[in-house]
Amino acid sequence: MGLIPNILADSTTTMTDTSDIPANQPRRGSARAALRVRDFRLVWFGSLGSNIGTWMQNVVLPAYVYHRTGKASVVGLLIFAQLGPLLFLSIPAGVIADRFDRKKWLISMQVVQLSFSVALATLALGTPPIWALFAAAFGVGIGNALNAPAWSAMLPSLVRPEDLSGAIALNSTVINGSRVVGPIIVAVFSQWGATTAQFFYFNAATYLFVIFALLRVTVPDFVPDPTQGWRRFTVGVSIARDRPVVRRLIVSLATFSLLSLPYVGLFPAVARLTFKIDESGVTYKWLYATWGFGACLGGLAIGTVFSHIDMRRLIQWGFAAFSLAMFLFALSQSPLPAFISGFFLGFAYFFTTTSMMTVVQMRLEPAVRGRVLALWFMAFGGLIPFGNMFFGPLIDRYGSRGMLFISSATALFLAWRCDITALDKKQSMIANQHLVD
Repeated sequence: MGLIPNILADSTTTMTDTSDIPANQPRRGSARAALRVRDFRLVWFGSLGSNIGTWMQNVVLPAYVYHRTGKASVVGLLIFAQLGPLLFLSIPAGVIADRFDRKKWLISMQVVQLSFSVALATLALGTPPIWALFAAAFGVGIGNALNAPAWSAMLPSLVRPEDLSGAIALNSTVINGSRVVGPIIVAVFSQWGATTAQFFYFNAATYLFVIFALLRVTVPDFVPDPTQGWRRFTVGVSIARDRPVVRRLIVSLATFSLLSLPYVGLFPAVARLTFKIDESGVTYKWLYATWGFGACLGGLAIGTVFSHIDMRRLIQWGFAAFSLAMFLFALSQSPLPAFISGFFLGFAYFFTTTSMMTVVQMRLEPAVRGRVLALWFMAFGGLIPFGNMFFGPLIDRYGSRGMLFISSATALFLAWRCDITALDKKQSMIANQHLVD
């Protein structure tokens, strides 16, 4: 795949122009166009199977810990064990992604996550100490942190540059579609007597889907970045700093993760304290699945219904919609309005982050993509645990509605802050002025 230019004012228009495409061909930038590529399709289906297992575990493990301890603060620590490694390991993982064979690295990281998932399942056969569960979850988190930049750097190389938005939308659909299917499977099989350990063993087995897919695809070669020494670890920061749009979006995502997204990890406490829904019951699993279904459709919408619209505008729309949906979610007094607002909350959540990721990816070259995306994962996943640890004790003492209102206000601020079209115009004017001078 050739270099992706640092596209400015008319980037999305160029990407989605379909005037010269026959009627029987999928629109450039659409999900259909990305799925026509065999290797991308194999990886996509393998990732879907693996993520279903992951989200089965993600819905069961926090609820299991909260049921045993009754403390949102402990759940916050669990989320830190799972996602904290993203903050500390993403930069070295990004260096690895831009330096070595991505296919071999990704397979090895699937094996790491599989192994620690088996350990977690084995622990859950009894009544293990909480610290042991944290240790196993931490091991899975390390594998995930070392995997994420290479995975996100690989995906765009499997499709044409003009189909990038469709590929990213489908990747978001994998994550969020599994958020729907995973909890539904848990809800159904829980009624049939499935145990926590059995769900964890199932998750461990699903890593084999990704390993099988990776073994069958050809990951395109790229020219490794020749940067040497410590600069390998800082070049991603330098690139993000020197590209105003990339910098603005990464900082905005960090703010969003820290102040608007802690509710995701603290969902069991939010359900119990705000809507009186027992986190160990079937209603909780269906609420989580409804929220995940909304997120699935939100991510998919970027590569389908909204693929022809300027992604920069969609970012602002998404933040505004998230703010409104979160406000209504916080006002809900019973399960029914929580289900309705939760669906739209999930939709806005991944509608926003998928459009942000698309704009960032369009402005990165393959040789540096892994290291810049390392900053993305630090901002997206790495900061969420700190929000969980901050809000967890406050929820234990004061309840969860205050956190939800703070989340809504933060998203409203970001809807104003992320005017990327205006930022592009400003940078274009500066560049033109330099040419005149």
